Amino acid sequence: MDLVAILGAISIFTAGLTLAVGAGAVGLAEGFAVASGLTSLAQQPDEAGSISRTMFISLAIVETSAIYCFVVTMILLFANPFWQYAIEQAAK
Repeated sequence: MDLVAILGAISIFTAGLTLAVGAGAVGLAEGFAVASGLTSLAQQPDEAGSISRTMFISLAIVETSAIYCFVVTMILLFANPFWQYAIEQAAK
């Protein structure tokens, strides 16, 4: 197996791992945030507007982690900075 094939396999494995861990962690974090928000709503129904607004902002902030994982995955698969080095080393 040459260097380009090894780099491709490592990039694909790392991209899959990044998406899996990123999506799993974000899913758990959003679940905990929603559970806490619903508990707060049950305890203080008069503050529903404030709690809901804060919960949705928090969910948006947590979701950015999944977006960053997606961006890293796309960079690894389509704009990997190590491809040029691997191709140059394979040409030697």
